[in-house]
This record gives sequence, C-alpha cells and structure tokens, in this order.
Amino acid sequence: MTTDPLVPADFTVPRELLAPEFRLEPLGEQHNASDHAAWTGSIAHIRATPGFAGRRWPPVTGMTLERNLADLRRHAADFAARTGFAYTVLEPDRDEVIGCVYVCRDREDPAVVNVSSWVRADRAHLDAPLHRAVSAWLAGRWPLGPIRYAAR
Repeated sequence: MTTDPLVPADFTVPRELLAPEFRLEPLGEQHNASDHAAWTGSIAHIRATPGFAGRRWPPVTGMTLERNLADLRRHAADFAARTGFAYTVLEPDRDEVIGCVYVCRDREDPAVVNVSSWVRADRAHLDAPLHRAVSAWLAGRWPLGPIRYAAR
C-alpha cells in the first residue's frame, strides 16, 4: 500500500460535514468508548452493509477496547499523514457515535479512492442519506480521482 498523500499538500482537509441527521468529524481517541459500543453492537448489520460484505472488519468476535483504541490511533496517524481519512458519524447534537466513513486508496488500484461507510443497526435508515451526503461532499469539495463507493 502506498504512503503517498491522498490529497495535495495545499488542500485544506475538511474537519466536518454537517447534515440535519448527523455530523462528521475526524475519528480520534476521544471517540473510543462510543465507537467501540457502536460497531460491536452492530457487527452483523455492518458486515451486511454494501462495501463491507466479505471483509474481515468488523471482526465477528469483536475486539477489546484497547485494540479499538490502537485502531483509532492508526486512523488518526493516517489522517495526519494525509494517506487516509476516517470520520466518525455523530448524532447532530451530541457526541454519540452512530457510524463511520473511511476515505483511502484502493488496495488493488492506488489510483482509485475507496470510500466506505457504516451506521449502527438502530440507525440503518441513515445509511442512504449518509451515502448521498458523503458522495456530494467528496465530489464538491475534495480533489480526488476516481471514487469507488458501494451504492445504496
């Protein structure tokens, strides 16, 4: 996998996306407990979400809170290096994690940007609105090449 930045050095990476039903901000250590609770309570739902079928994440058996924190630190390091961008999806008016969005290079074709997103099972109705909002946001504000984002 390449360590080249995904976006040009002069591009200011957006720190948020606001929508009536949710808001996005960079995924970080401060989200650990809520993020862990969000995905571990929705493993089957996430694994059935377009873009996640057949993948190893999320692990069927879950993972410890400490391991989740290590993953969040890795995502934050990728964000800082501009090689990948993980955003947490939060309730619009509080810091409760209801999903995540990942923007990174495709493993097989580094010229393609792979985007994936999930929402908790109890927020499944937000999957399509999240997909629409993120798709428009990336197309309108980000200098990215071809994007692969599983349709909803």
